[in-house]
Amino acid sequence: MKKSMIAVGVLALAAIGASAQNLNGAGATFPYPIYSKWFSEYNQQHPSVKINYQSIGSGGGIRQVSDGIVDFGASDGPMSDEQMGAAKVKTQHIPTVLGAVVPVYNIPDLNKDLNFSGDVIADIYLGKITKWNDARIAKDNPGVNLPSKPILPVYRSDGSGTTYIFTDYLSKVSPEWSTKVGKNTSVRWPVGIGQKGNEGVAGMVRQSPNSFGYVELIYALQNKMSFGSVKNASGKFVKASTDGVTAAAAAAAKTMPADYRVSITNAPGATSYPISSFTWLLVPTHSTDASKTKALKDFLNWMLDHGEAEASGLSYAPLPKQVQDMVRKTVAQIK
Repeated sequence: MKKSMIAVGVLALAAIGASAQNLNGAGATFPYPIYSKWFSEYNQQHPSVKINYQSIGSGGGIRQVSDGIVDFGASDGPMSDEQMGAAKVKTQHIPTVLGAVVPVYNIPDLNKDLNFSGDVIADIYLGKITKWNDARIAKDNPGVNLPSKPILPVYRSDGSGTTYIFTDYLSKVSPEWSTKVGKNTSVRWPVGIGQKGNEGVAGMVRQSPNSFGYVELIYALQNKMSFGSVKNASGKFVKASTDGVTAAAAAAAKTMPADYRVSITNAPGATSYPISSFTWLLVPTHSTDASKTKALKDFLNWMLDHGEAEASGLSYAPLPKQVQDMVRKTVAQIK
């Protein structure tokens, strides 16, 4: 009797072990705060599934999922047709949340929020605007006593979806930027100093007087950094918020393409925040491991049912309902 009970226990443990899954992912730092929260909560509710995620930047996430190194990738910039064609593993873009990229700055003894026009931001990184009291910055900030100090531009040195969103926006508002630099997860920056990750840019700007950079909104808020309002397509200076991101996504939600690869930077609307974007998980469309596919699909459905409601608490915007409905149908088709 005792031996049979032990045997039953061993079989039960073996069954649990057989059903346990480790899912490995890598990619964007932009959504890392909410992904970290989701993956931890999902594991608490589903102990047999552990989701490991490396926040290495969108470029690394695209490479690793395309080469089959990880079970899923993550990116804030959609894969290009060329990248998708060259990938060893074919993937589906799954939008998860929306977020904002904000211009951050460190000007000692300045206690006012600044306004930035898109062409001014572009010219700071083109090396054409070099001092904080430049006439064009002053024009957008009447009455602000700006110092005659050199601006230190800070940018992402790694392949970055945050950079993709930022340069996608700059390419729309500055013809010179579009022709000389363009948009990508990694570009050749004319001036400035590079840092790895949103964390690296935030850290460099915080410790460097008179510096200027760009990070995802949650990193600016968590680090208590000054960040500016940005002029949108309607000519209004808008400070980043979940409402502003939601407004930017409104038009795209109605005309979302089936592959979800869409840009919402410089979106129309008086309340739209102009440097907004969806962020995506990159999920293999066909997998040789059915149990991992099932676990990943279960997580994605959990994300829609429970995770989206937590987005605004971390300064992300949840997917519009029309997009959530589309994603449910897409997840069901993953095999």
